[in-house]
Formats: sequence, C-alpha cells, structure tokens
Amino acid sequence: MAIRKLFIANRGEIAVRINRAARSLGIATVQAASEADRDMLACRLADEVSVVGPAKASESYLNIPAMMAAITESGADAVHPGYGFLSENPAFVQAVEAASITFVGPGADTIARMGDKATARAEAIAAGVPVVPGSPGRVDGAAEALRLAPEIGYPVMVKASAGGGGRGIRVARDAADLEKQLPLAMAEAGAAFGDNGLYLERYIERARHIEVQVLGDGERTVHLFERECSLQRKRQKVWEEGPSSALAEETRQRLCASAVALAERVGYRGAGTLEYLYDDQTGEFFFIEMNTRIQVEHPVTEAITGIDLVAAQLRIAGGETLWLTQADVIRKGHAIEVRINAEDPARHFMPSPGTITRYEPPATGRFDTFVYEGYKVVPFYDSLLGKLIVHAETRQGALAALEQALGSLSVEGIKTTAPLHRTLLKAPDVVAGNVNTSWLERWMQAAKPA
Repeated sequence: MAIRKLFIANRGEIAVRINRAARSLGIATVQAASEADRDMLACRLADEVSVVGPAKASESYLNIPAMMAAITESGADAVHPGYGFLSENPAFVQAVEAASITFVGPGADTIARMGDKATARAEAIAAGVPVVPGSPGRVDGAAEALRLAPEIGYPVMVKASAGGGGRGIRVARDAADLEKQLPLAMAEAGAAFGDNGLYLERYIERARHIEVQVLGDGERTVHLFERECSLQRKRQKVWEEGPSSALAEETRQRLCASAVALAERVGYRGAGTLEYLYDDQTGEFFFIEMNTRIQVEHPVTEAITGIDLVAAQLRIAGGETLWLTQADVIRKGHAIEVRINAEDPARHFMPSPGTITRYEPPATGRFDTFVYEGYKVVPFYDSLLGKLIVHAETRQGALAALEQALGSLSVEGIKTTAPLHRTLLKAPDVVAGNVNTSWLERWMQAAKPA
C-alpha cells in the first residue's frame, strides 16, 4: 500500500532531501523540528510542522516517547528516519511498528543484527564475505582482549560494537597501549551509543575506505556500485567519490557481489550501505560494517546511476517489489561530493555557528542544503551545512567541475570548510587519486591549510 503521509523524523539537509523526494511521489509530509529548528528550510517545504521538543537532541530528535507522540498525533502512515539520530535505533523501529505505522527502512531485527558490528561480522562470515581479522564477537573485558590481540596481529583497532561516525575507535600498537586504550574506548562508546561493548580488529595501515550501495525488497537485492570515502578527518568522511579509482574491474565485481550476498542473507529491505576496507598493498578487501539507512554520501550514487535512492526507499516501504534487475543498473561517469561544514579549518575546525549574512549557491553542480540567506546556524547539532556534488564523464572532468562549483559558492557570516576543499584540489595526491584513510590528517599536519 503506497504511503500517503510521511513523518520526517530528522533535520537539516536530509530532511529537505526527503521532503522533495516525497513531493515527487505525491506524498504529504510532516516535518519534525526542535524549538531551535523552526526556521530551517525543511519546515518551509513540508505540508505540516511538528515541534517535538527543546533544542537539546536528547529531548527532541533522540526522544522516542516525544517523537512517537508527534507521529501518532500527525496521522502519518509512515516515518522516514533520515540518517543519524534514531535512524538505526531498533527500539524506535519497534515503537513505530507497534503503532501500525510503516518504518522507511529495514525491520528492527535487521537493524539490531547489522547495527552491531560484531554480529554483522558473524553474518558476513556466514555469507562467505571476507572480513578483517579480529575477535569473533564482543570482547569480554581486558583479559580476553589481551589474549586475542597477538593472534589478530598488532596494531589492532579497538572498536565500539554499536558504533558509527568514527566514534568509539582507538588504535593500539602493543599490549601496553591496548591496556591503556580499552577503558578509554569503552567510556567513549558508552557515552556516544549507550552501549560500551567493544571488539578488536586488525589495523590496516594503508587502507582505502570503499562502500557499496544496495537496494533490497527483503527477497532480492541489487548493488548500485561503489563509492570511495578515503579522505577522512578523525574518521569522519570529508570527500566522497564514485567509482573508486583504486579498484580493478574484476575486484569491483567481486566486491559488489559480496555486498549483494550479505544483504540477501539478512533479507535486507530498503537502501543500505556495506562498508569495506581495501588494502592498497595486497589488493584484498574486507567487510567492516553495514549502515542500515540512507547515507550522507548517497548523492554520489544517484549521480552515477541516475536512480533516486530516497524515492526508492519510499516506494519499497510502500510495498513495491524491487523493480530493478542488476542489468538495469548502469554506471555513467564520475561523481564527487564534498561536505561543507560550519567549521573553521584555520582554527582546528572549530564550530562556527551564527547568521548567514550572504548566501549564493554554486552556479553549477548540485548543492543539498537546508540553509538560506538570513538563516541562523545553531550550535546544537552536527555542523554539516550542505553537500556539493558534481558529475562528469571522467574523474578529471569531475575535479574541474568541483573547482568551478566551489569557486561560485558563497557563504558569508560564518566560517565553512569550503577553503579546505579548494586547497585539496591543488594537492597532487588528490588529483592522482593516491590517498588512503590516513592521508588527509598527515597532509593537514604538513600543509596546515587555511
């Protein structure tokens, strides 16, 4: 049964994106907003606005009882969680389903299984998908971690089982370092996710971060090729592109086929992303985790395939079986996405809230944002202002298109990370695609970009 009225349980640019996709399908929208977000662009686009609580996320966007009260009062028959906040919270999904409302995404069981990295790893092994050598599941305290680490091989990564967004991760290079990092990682995981469970994984020194986009209807899955997200700062993705220039075609086919195999094993429904590390030195790839939601990087895939992923989510949630075969998914050209954050790169990326006194969107490319001239950027949430996406026939063409688009983007009144991307475009390694997950931080230390 098609969705009639959609409650958008998120904010920012992804809320704008969902509103527009729903409108393209003739679906009415109700936009959730905290008291601090009444003026964001998504509220102007929605048919209705529901204020769900104070500015503090724990009292609004993360407050399940408040969110459920707003959803039921709105009369919506479906909920789109966006990314972050409650998007991968099984308890929220269960509450939505218990109210006989459609959740746009996989079921609570799938989210619980694939959202826990240790469990997802076990599912990958069962599906025959290669994984990074590591602990078979959660480690039960320091003694077990210290026993397993030499078998895995130092250096090891200590990772939060329920983690995401680069949080709850520590690298230990020997036993003494591991003993020191374990309590720190446990505390960080507990504070960030309400779950202090940890597992261990071998640390690959020259890793590239590759992720595969999938769409499934619970029975059948197709992949929409891969994106590369190796340019990262503090394990937060800064620059994304697709396809990856690191992969040979045969490797690409095996990588994407493995993602389909794992998604079909867990009966995946909706849009999801399987993340991998690719070892530049050996040519091996390893599954690391699955994001059971739409991702910040999804426009890269939309640009190279022509498929509207958010609309696809809504259609699948509305009961449609997957209308695509793998042969229908054709990759064209090269796309790059850069994140424009309200941060000052010249001052250690200090957040830069405030009023946007002048705003000119880029004259070319696609800019997914929720701001406008006169909008006040509030200090309570993630600093992402928007995502600039360009597409061309070749990677070199996409780099040229990005330079042109960045040159015409103007945001005044606050600092943004646009200057960082303008500087990156001049870096020979970036131009050549010769980067890995540790490259950006090394480069920033040496170049000190303004």
